[in-house]
Amino acid sequence: MGMAASQARFLGLTARRNNVEFEGQQINQQRTALSNQSANYYNDLLGMSVPVPPSVDNFTKTVYTFKDGVMTNEITAMIAQQDGSYTVSYLSKWQDDYVPVAASTNVVNVQVDPATGAPAYNVGSKTLRALGELDPDLADDPAAQTARQEEELAWGQQLLEKYGVAAGDWMIRYVKNSSTGEDVPYFYKRAEIENAAQQIDENGNILSNIGCYTIGSDSKTREVKAVTGCLVERDSSGRFVSINIPNQDGSGTFAEYALTTSTITDQDAFDDAMNKYEHEKYLYDKAIQDINAKIEIVQAEDKNLELRLKQLDTEHNAIQTEMDAVSKVIEKNSESSFKTFG
Repeated sequence: MGMAASQARFLGLTARRNNVEFEGQQINQQRTALSNQSANYYNDLLGMSVPVPPSVDNFTKTVYTFKDGVMTNEITAMIAQQDGSYTVSYLSKWQDDYVPVAASTNVVNVQVDPATGAPAYNVGSKTLRALGELDPDLADDPAAQTARQEEELAWGQQLLEKYGVAAGDWMIRYVKNSSTGEDVPYFYKRAEIENAAQQIDENGNILSNIGCYTIGSDSKTREVKAVTGCLVERDSSGRFVSINIPNQDGSGTFAEYALTTSTITDQDAFDDAMNKYEHEKYLYDKAIQDINAKIEIVQAEDKNLELRLKQLDTEHNAIQTEMDAVSKVIEKNSESSFKTFG
């Protein structure tokens, strides 16, 4: 190989080596960027809060109750005072067996008096009448008529208090109870019937079923707040076993009640918390999967870059070896030229 050819070859190898080294620098920069990206993903993983399932203990409480006749009283607050007494609040619950309650709906039939044009409303064979009016079935029994009117007016007051409809705006019918023989009252809102009566079928039946109410049993509650001067007794485990509540007659005496202890779990609240946890866990697991998928992509890209860098390293070594060989040829050619002209 001549001097000029050797030098040209050396310059070409130098350019190739520079290109390889430049590409290697770019790959190292890319791998550094991927490393930073991967570190960010791992930091995201470390910064995530792991959802914690709810504990049923957090939704469970100890409840103290005491009986007072038909009423069951549940203590809602018990605050200790410096003198050793307690200020107590409680919720009284009882069953009222003689109050208006909703019954099943009824089909009401409309019949118009051809002489007067006044409508009559019937449920089955019974004609509805205004609450508190005279009952034709008791026309021969004035005492019973008066007693029934008084009873209906009392019901009218209860209906007003519970449903906000005045006594004069209710209609009534009676159905005999086959078991007891008693007449059971059923109440209807006059306005609801008159409004629905605008649409009837060919038989005079109101197309909408009409709401019906009767006298039945209903749960009642009453809250008693901040009764001061109460005294309590504990057992060896620290639980309350009895309570003495001051009588409200100013006599300074107490009414003593035995306390019943029970544990109550708010299942609805616990279920809501568990549903929230399941949703948060789903989001957490999905976020973990998404980040892991991104890390796998980064690792795959880095692996490809690593393989390419090894290829460049092998190529760089081969170029350097060839450059060393060409350099020796050039050196020998130079020595020969100096000897020729020496």
